[in-house]
Amino acid sequence: MTARNAVVLVSGGLDSTTVLAIAREQGYRLNALSFRYGQRHAVELEAAKRVAAAMAVDRHVIADIDLRAFGGSALTDAIDVPKHASAADLGTGIPVTYVPARNTVFLSFALAWAETLEASDIFIGVNALDYSGYPDCRPEYIAAFETMANLATKAGVEGVSRFKIHAPLMTLDKAGIIRRGLELGVDYGLTHSCYDPAPDGAACGSCDSCLLRLKGFAEAGLADPVAYGGGA
Repeated sequence: MTARNAVVLVSGGLDSTTVLAIAREQGYRLNALSFRYGQRHAVELEAAKRVAAAMAVDRHVIADIDLRAFGGSALTDAIDVPKHASAADLGTGIPVTYVPARNTVFLSFALAWAETLEASDIFIGVNALDYSGYPDCRPEYIAAFETMANLATKAGVEGVSRFKIHAPLMTLDKAGIIRRGLELGVDYGLTHSCYDPAPDGAACGSCDSCLLRLKGFAEAGLADPVAYGGGA
């Protein structure tokens, strides 16, 4: 039986790499989608290329969009990335690293590609436990986008496809995500999560993303295999 196509959003980070491994385990033909969206560094895209190659994806597309045209985020504008001493210092509000409507933009591109591929399945690495409080990482958002996908596409309206947005990490904490990935043979040394890496690509160790990642490895009883500036 021919494997079904799936579109998997791949940022080069820990979560999306785990999701790519899950989609592979489930027998899908992998079509990886990454974005050059005006983010403050290209290190994550190099990681995405490494991950896609290691997972032997059928195709890896890096789409060019420029969210710097709107700004409004520390990742796409001249705004400092917040740094903290530990994960315990992270606030409860939506941080300035939130990129307005980013997941909606990304999923819309994934939906367009999925419809072109005659694929019904889109995978995304959002998580509602160990995350930064972004509104587009919640289960109700994923459910709403899935409803929209089936209302707003030719394939959905004609009944050719019933689109499914897979978010298999939604109820896992970072330690659980890491354990799941290791079960599937993920090499987390290929990944990159830092919002504000050094010129040599070393992770800062003190942005929200680094702290949540380090917390996950610590709770899993493991050392993070990536390099951190300052020896984090």
